[in-house]
Amino acid sequence: MPTFHNVCSVPSSFWLTGIPGLESLHIWLSIPFGSMYLVAVVGNITILAMVRVERSLHQPMYLFLCMLAVIDLVLSTSTMPKLLAIFWFGAGKIGLDACLCQMFLIHCFATVESGIFLAMAFDRYVAICNPLRHSMVLTQAVVGRLGLAALLRGILYIGPLPLMIRLRLPLYKTHVISHSYCEHMAVVALTCGDSRVNNVYGLSIGFLVLILDSAAIAASYVMIFRAVMGLTTPEARLKTLGTCGSHICAILIFYIPIAVSSLIHRFGHRVPPPIHTLLANFYLLIPPILNPIVYAVRTKQIRDRLLQILKSGTKIR
Repeated sequence: MPTFHNVCSVPSSFWLTGIPGLESLHIWLSIPFGSMYLVAVVGNITILAMVRVERSLHQPMYLFLCMLAVIDLVLSTSTMPKLLAIFWFGAGKIGLDACLCQMFLIHCFATVESGIFLAMAFDRYVAICNPLRHSMVLTQAVVGRLGLAALLRGILYIGPLPLMIRLRLPLYKTHVISHSYCEHMAVVALTCGDSRVNNVYGLSIGFLVLILDSAAIAASYVMIFRAVMGLTTPEARLKTLGTCGSHICAILIFYIPIAVSSLIHRFGHRVPPPIHTLLANFYLLIPPILNPIVYAVRTKQIRDRLLQILKSGTKIR
């Protein structure tokens, strides 16, 4: 790894260290990370192919699931190929513009994913609390508009982050980023200027996305549970709640790792850097890996279609 003098300067590139403190284990770490990335790519492409082929899955919940699959592919692909290049070839160098672009993609699509979960919660609310109007309210056009709104919100919220760094903080104390990707706070910590505006804006966006979205989702499920408890038989209650199981699992898979990573970054000053960096990578990998598995296991249509394909493949052999 190259060394840089601790003098404020305008960089043309940065150096990503990978997992700081575990450089000697990079080649071994590439095995689980590479395997997880492969599982994430195959799983999400499979979900996209299933929904495209199976016409019975052309429903709002599965269209939102396709949006999640695309987002998860973007999130994992924006970081994992570079991380594996660091592990295998020591290719830690990344251009300034490429670094800011990676930062934008990571934070933007994490924000978009939160918006999609909010839209899915609305879909479940309408489907359970007002089922007769579900097909009229959640048309394919409305689903598309909700997805577009989530994307535009992500761009609007996160777009200023790299711009503020580029325009307000051109000087850096060092060009070495002790991280495996260009995370916002990791880059801002290297700047020589006053970064309070960046810090306040980053915290505000984190509050808007993490707290308000999760509160809105929780409120929708409170109303859903009230409607379910009004059903006459336990069997009807379980069947209705079963339609929400995959969504609840996906929400927990997304929000818990990102909340833990954010709390450690802000307040866990005694947490060793390798643990923090590993957690930051896991929160970008765990949802892309587990979302397809959760929906494949818990969704009868997807599960049956997968089994049908596997059986036909076995017969061909």
